[in-house]
Amino acid sequence: MKVAFATLGCRVNIYESEAMTEKFKSEGYDVVDFDEKAEVYVINTCTVTNMGDKKSRQYISKAKKKNPEAVVAVVGCYSQTSPDEVSAIEGVDVVLGTRNKGDIVYYVNRAMDTKEKFVVVKDVLRNKVFEELKIEDFEGKTRAFLKVQDGCNRFCSYCLIPYARGAVCSKNPETIIDEVNKLADNGFKEIILSGIHIASYGVDLEERKTLMDIIEEIHKINGIKRIRIGSVEPRFFTDEVIEKMASMEKMCPHFHLSLQSGCDATLKRMNRKYTAEEYFNTVVKLRERIPNVSITTDVIVGFPGETAEEFNETFNYLKELRVAKMHIFKYSPRKGTKAADMKDDVHGTIKEERSKLLQELDRENEKNFIQDFIGEKLEVLVEEKLKDDNRYIGYTSNYIKVIIDSTEDIVGKIITVRLIENKGDYATCTIES
Repeated sequence: MKVAFATLGCRVNIYESEAMTEKFKSEGYDVVDFDEKAEVYVINTCTVTNMGDKKSRQYISKAKKKNPEAVVAVVGCYSQTSPDEVSAIEGVDVVLGTRNKGDIVYYVNRAMDTKEKFVVVKDVLRNKVFEELKIEDFEGKTRAFLKVQDGCNRFCSYCLIPYARGAVCSKNPETIIDEVNKLADNGFKEIILSGIHIASYGVDLEERKTLMDIIEEIHKINGIKRIRIGSVEPRFFTDEVIEKMASMEKMCPHFHLSLQSGCDATLKRMNRKYTAEEYFNTVVKLRERIPNVSITTDVIVGFPGETAEEFNETFNYLKELRVAKMHIFKYSPRKGTKAADMKDDVHGTIKEERSKLLQELDRENEKNFIQDFIGEKLEVLVEEKLKDDNRYIGYTSNYIKVIIDSTEDIVGKIITVRLIENKGDYATCTIES
């Protein structure tokens, strides 16, 4: 029996797909590429934007074309927020939400045996229990995503995620450390701590633990050479946190600070919990205390009520801030959020124009960031070999993508390289002895 996965969205979904993969393997399934014919197709969905929903539907259609007799299971955020809509799609046999993905094999096997449809979506706003999905081996990977937190209590005005993921809940600290030890034993050198609102880790635990407490414990584990964290808000980086991170040699100098807008009026309508000045000051402190630090971010353009003046304020703010990489999203209304009922929607043409302006700035910023390190020696974790070539792809600790020529197999190794040529979104390099 063969099973194939399609995973959309965030790092948490990547982690959960890996965990579900292990469950299928333990039941004797072979995991194949989504383009291959399989008896089971699992689509792990995202609903952050309308495009996420659309892509999910496209994968469902693709699965049925590959094998009309296959069991198609749709899980995740789109299933959670719109279970009736998903179950009504032709060809869908199993629909699970965000807090019961661990039951995936059970319901797939039942659908296969009975030919019935199963829709099992729990009320996540009432469920505050972390679903334990463990992973012991990320096959074929050099770095491991580790989900330590789920849910969000922020309720930004544009975001469906609290309704899709529920309230904040945290993974047991001992379970986290046990899982990291197993990953280290399996040869993984880099751990990426992920969550829906990872800075909230521990607020729901009886024994109060913080994200920094977990990072400090992982830092002690032999075999782990690098630690990264997922997207956080600027208020996480107190002076104390910055000082601790600056002293940790395994902590990668790369932080994804979610911004969304550089205009306070827009941030207020978004119900974000910080000001543009607070964000800017955090970036300045990180750059002062952590050498070679890379800051990446998210930006939404065309939020309801965003005037030309507000956009220009954001554009000029980002031009001065000079982050290494921006992920730019054109606002799309999500039914059930406060922003969906806001007036003064921005026309799609204007959104596209603003998006293009920021994309151009992003390309310039990324190229300039890489240029700062041309001629420098940096350590790189090599992740994969390019097909039919003696070239490899890897990432520096501050997340610069590099291409390395080598006649030896260097996948999974941390090597020292010298960056020699800036290609805009990556650099070529030579291996240093």
